[in-house]
Amino acid sequence: MSALGEPNATAMAFFGIFIALTLCITIWASRRTRTADHFYAAGRSVTSLQNGLALAGDYMSAASFLGIAGLVARSGFDGLIYSTGWLVGWPIVMFLIAEPLRNLGRYTFADVVAARLRQKPIRIAASIGALAVIAFYLIAQMVGAGNLIRLMFGLPYELAVVIVGAVMLLYVLFGGMIATTWVQIVKAVLLLGGATLLAILVLARFDFNPLTLFDQAAQQYGESVLAPGGLVTDPIDAISLGLALMLGTAGLPHILMRFYTVPDAKTARTSVGYATAFIGFFYLLTFILGFGAMVLIGREAIVAVDAGGNMAAPLLAEALGGPRLLGFIGAVAFATILAVVAGLTLSGAATLSHDLWVNVLRGAHASEAEQLKVARFATVVLAVVSILLGILFKGQNVAYMVGLAFAIAASANFPALVLSIFWKRLTTAGAQISMLTGTVSTLVLIYLSPAIQIDILGNEAAWFPLRNPGIVTIPLAFLVAIAVSLIRPEPESARRFVEQERQLHVGAE
Repeated sequence: MSALGEPNATAMAFFGIFIALTLCITIWASRRTRTADHFYAAGRSVTSLQNGLALAGDYMSAASFLGIAGLVARSGFDGLIYSTGWLVGWPIVMFLIAEPLRNLGRYTFADVVAARLRQKPIRIAASIGALAVIAFYLIAQMVGAGNLIRLMFGLPYELAVVIVGAVMLLYVLFGGMIATTWVQIVKAVLLLGGATLLAILVLARFDFNPLTLFDQAAQQYGESVLAPGGLVTDPIDAISLGLALMLGTAGLPHILMRFYTVPDAKTARTSVGYATAFIGFFYLLTFILGFGAMVLIGREAIVAVDAGGNMAAPLLAEALGGPRLLGFIGAVAFATILAVVAGLTLSGAATLSHDLWVNVLRGAHASEAEQLKVARFATVVLAVVSILLGILFKGQNVAYMVGLAFAIAASANFPALVLSIFWKRLTTAGAQISMLTGTVSTLVLIYLSPAIQIDILGNEAAWFPLRNPGIVTIPLAFLVAIAVSLIRPEPESARRFVEQERQLHVGAE
């Protein structure tokens, strides 16, 4: 009988320690957060190792720890399509995005897209896509958080979601990017340590031989758990999902924002190298955790606790180390969610305040005090929205929800970002229509997909056959950008591209 659902003293103690530590960080950071540059970009003083850990902390979300372990436990080999897709996007970020972003932008990815184009149309379109990505990502984190605290503390799901939203609000509201960075670093260390400990304990049950673990899984559930097809049965759907996960990494607003926290472009690229190493190691561990939960806990027991399978890792911790290890892993998962939600909220606040308020409504004429005030108000709004979304989407698998966020990022943000950096003939109209097309088409096709029409609405069939629309929406966004730019050329944009090239490689003088 699992102790999940009953108050766990160890979990409460670790939760308390983590919150106390991070609130101390927030108090310290609040004394250093005096300008918009500090609030959004930590004064551009973060080192490559610190930013690498913070990037990993921002990226290794509830979907990574809770969602992937659950998907592997429920579906076997196919659950790894998410971890593989999320990992292979990092070389694209390292070699294509990191340095140009740091050299061309200030706080958001819209800074880069708008660098040589007309500001207002670009920032409005970019903000719509960015906020859609952040909304779907927030849903996943809040659903994971609600389930976790409900099971650790025995609290109602809705109250648990409210608690997470309130604590996160304190971090961002008072500490800004400085506090968020250090919360993410602490969380990354805890998550890597906790996942490593769990993986070692699992392998110890199988003589430290992963093949023995996989053989046991095949004996219990058949050879199909070691083959593709358990989660994504349509090969086109698999390619579509893979494209969204790979290219979406380079379009995530809260990840791209981290490149502005370092002093120069070289540090940005180096920090991606560190992040890739940490993230790759972690995703290898989720493979062990998922199969370990499948064998040691059983699929039926995992789904009985949470229909989405999100509690596979905490259940595994309880089976291996009792309530104390369960409490520690629960606290680690809680730290994971808080850090990612803080990063998402800060990114959303930057979009609302820097892109929309300062550059669209105020025409880039706003004092530092006004920018900070608007950013903090936007933070409160996003905290309320995240709580409401978490309650509304109760019961969804968090890895799948993040997969949808990646589809929007890959379709709305990635094409415009790449073309603005590398294609001379991109125009304001091309970039704007591309971002809007990517956002709207992805949201419409997600709504028409089996995930919404069949799984949520209960209809017998879906209008659109694929669960992830990336294979349609990503090329569509590129084609629209190119076609509109060629039909309506913008000589001024092409001229400014030549000026931008120097800054692209050497940074602002």
